[in-house]
Amino acid sequence: MRIRRTNIILAGCLAVSACQSGPPSQAVSDRNSEFGCIAGTVGGAIVGGLIGSTIGAGTGQVLAVGAGIGGGGYVGNRLACR
Repeated sequence: MRIRRTNIILAGCLAVSACQSGPPSQAVSDRNSEFGCIAGTVGGAIVGGLIGSTIGAGTGQVLAVGAGIGGGGYVGNRLACR
């Protein structure tokens, strides 16, 4: 009984995966590229801010966080938006 259920589930998964459409259009490709660019910029800014928060104390730490956010955002943008 268990093997039969597994085979039915597997057949259903294969049937659904066969229903995929063709290659994406240019608009979809552009939108995915733009999303990746934004995600890289924001992700880099977050990581940079976290790294900057480990440096210094007081006003120096605030400046380090700001520099980390700016630098991380720039690097993330450069890596994701090629």
